[in-house]
Amino acid sequence: MTPLRALLDEIAVPRLPGTAQHERVRATLRRELEGRGFVVLEHRFPATARFPLRGPGPAEGVNLIAVRPRIRVTTWLAAHYDSKGQPLSMALRLVWVVAGALVLAAGLSTAVIGGSVLWVIPGLLPAIGFLVLNVATDGTSGAVDNATGVLTVLAALDALPADAGVGALVLDAEELGLLGAKALVRDRANLLQHTTVINFDGIDDRGPTIALVHRPGPVATRVTTALGSRAWRWLPVVVDGLALAGGAAECVTIMRGNWSTMRVVHTPRDTPDRVTLDGASAVARAIASVLATP
Repeated sequence: MTPLRALLDEIAVPRLPGTAQHERVRATLRRELEGRGFVVLEHRFPATARFPLRGPGPAEGVNLIAVRPRIRVTTWLAAHYDSKGQPLSMALRLVWVVAGALVLAAGLSTAVIGGSVLWVIPGLLPAIGFLVLNVATDGTSGAVDNATGVLTVLAALDALPADAGVGALVLDAEELGLLGAKALVRDRANLLQHTTVINFDGIDDRGPTIALVHRPGPVATRVTTALGSRAWRWLPVVVDGLALAGGAAECVTIMRGNWSTMRVVHTPRDTPDRVTLDGASAVARAIASVLATP
């Protein structure tokens, strides 16, 4: 098994679905899971960016499903392994959307109370600009988003006994519209039934740890408590947990970061050299402590 710090440097490279580096990273992760005693199955599906995102042409997405022989999985640890660069960072996109919505609302209000419908046009311009710039590129190493999530899964597995009822879902094409998670729920719903899914998406060293609870339950509550986190039921983020919750008994997404994190996600600044994995290690220890306790 490769030390996690070295593995970060190996997998935190541009890996948009359909590229050669994306395939190499998948092979690396399969190697690491098999080295930990897991049987790894591949789940393939079409991966084409969905509106309003524009991206490369059709590609094939590949989810990795890792289980230990003769162990019944009651909990899945999940993380997506693809990356996506964009002209706007996550933080700037959020500001853009909020500002555009406010301008549009002001224009509509003015038109409703008797002003010219032309007041609506300024509100439409940010929306048009957002669509023009909402394109997926291979321009980021995706260290925080989401090499750290994948490494948190591996670190938690390393901290658990070999007979723990825990499997791993290393999901693809999250950045193109949660395509891997949606395909898994559609094609392999039996895997998720009566299980808990703990999804990791962006585990920075800095900032608070956030638990976004998609489907509550006792394990999700214990995880939230162990992390010292507040349980959020909604946040303005799009994560695989939104799709996985449709097939699982419980589902929670764990994130860690702050405004500084959001400013680098999906940009060329999301590089391995700004990550120590201290955050991933702390989250992995907390998750393992919960799952190791009956």
